[in-house]
Amino acid sequence: MNRHTSASAIDDLELASRIARRDHAAFESLMRRHNSKLFRVARAILKEDAAAEDVLQEAYLHAFRHIGEYRGESQLGSWLTRIVINQALMRLRKLKRERVVVPFGGTQASPEKASEADVADDRIESPPGATLRAEIRRLIERRIDELPVAFRTVFVMRDVEDMSVEETAESLSIPPATVRTRLFRARALLREALARDIDAATLDVFGFEGERCDRIVRQVLARLS
Repeated sequence: MNRHTSASAIDDLELASRIARRDHAAFESLMRRHNSKLFRVARAILKEDAAAEDVLQEAYLHAFRHIGEYRGESQLGSWLTRIVINQALMRLRKLKRERVVVPFGGTQASPEKASEADVADDRIESPPGATLRAEIRRLIERRIDELPVAFRTVFVMRDVEDMSVEETAESLSIPPATVRTRLFRARALLREALARDIDAATLDVFGFEGERCDRIVRQVLARLS
């Protein structure tokens, strides 16, 4: 190791060395450090929580068995991310959940469906507010799931997990310029879908039909009698 090796790389190599010696505490530390990011990457590809959990477990087992192959050329987190991506893509092909699997190293895919963008809510939430936020989150997750897999994965890695362009490119084995292009397209598709959702929802804002209408009519007639 040369004297210019970063401190983080030294830490990664030491951790990998401990894991190679079958130090389960070190491996637990590694998993807890990267669990959230790696689950989201797997979930972005597979679109199912249970499948993402299965793939993540398989990826960890693979990493544990092959930790001796880690040489410190990249961050240990990036090495793990590549394993998760490969495992998720293999699962995707096996289950044939999509007719076309977009190769990450290939040319840019054409988008299938448009989707939606971020909605932040920084208020102190009441129970109804928390319920609304959960509904919005589920809607966003569904729209993200509708993105082509290449766009979806880059979006989650960059905008959800806040990974750098360089780390994302390294993990997916694509050029940084491709990461930027796919992220731009993913954001555009999400914004377009959000705008359509808002337009459609606006038609029903402050709806007056149904029980509200009946109640007001009853109350007015009661007061007249």
